[in-house]
Amino acid sequence: MLPVGDAPARHALADTYDRIATHFAATRQHPWSDVCEFIEGSPPGARGLDIGCGNGRHLDVLGSVANSVVGLDLSQCLLAHAQDEQPHAFLVRGDAVELPFRTNVFDICLYVATLHHLPTRAERHASLAEVARVLKPDGRCLVSCWAVTHQQFDFEEGQDRWIDWTLPDGRTVPRFYHIFDPAEFTDELQASALAIEATWVSGGNCYAVGQG
Repeated sequence: MLPVGDAPARHALADTYDRIATHFAATRQHPWSDVCEFIEGSPPGARGLDIGCGNGRHLDVLGSVANSVVGLDLSQCLLAHAQDEQPHAFLVRGDAVELPFRTNVFDICLYVATLHHLPTRAERHASLAEVARVLKPDGRCLVSCWAVTHQQFDFEEGQDRWIDWTLPDGRTVPRFYHIFDPAEFTDELQASALAIEATWVSGGNCYAVGQG
């Protein structure tokens, strides 16, 4: 795990996750408990969106409150795994900073473990603005990012890092993260276009619930 020199172009994230997609999908089968609690507490809605859906681990639980579910990811290989697991979900290859959806169309949105991969603060702000744009006025979203409170980190302030993913054959693939400290995460969410209901830290992750 090394500090970042030059941050990557965000579209390079697709290549990173295409390279690790099969191993990633095999090790990411179960939904997070915080995500399940958020969804269980949400009223039923017509449309649900999972931004950075990866291999689709949260699409099924999202479908428990949404009549139709859309999963978006930058990695085509991860989307192929998601399609195998969730054949009834509508999957889109797209960019979290420029969501390819109309305004005010989603009732519920998951944005889990994805915002922290965006290389710059400007891109993260633009992405949160996009989430607010595509949500209906009473739509709700859950946002999560890695926090400095995670057990593998020994620093207290938010910072950019390269963190290796180790493949079964021993090769490593570096992944870019901006690791948030909780106060920074809260400030960025409150400065966004989302109306923030709550923020908290759980299991080494920062969380926020917001409305469009």
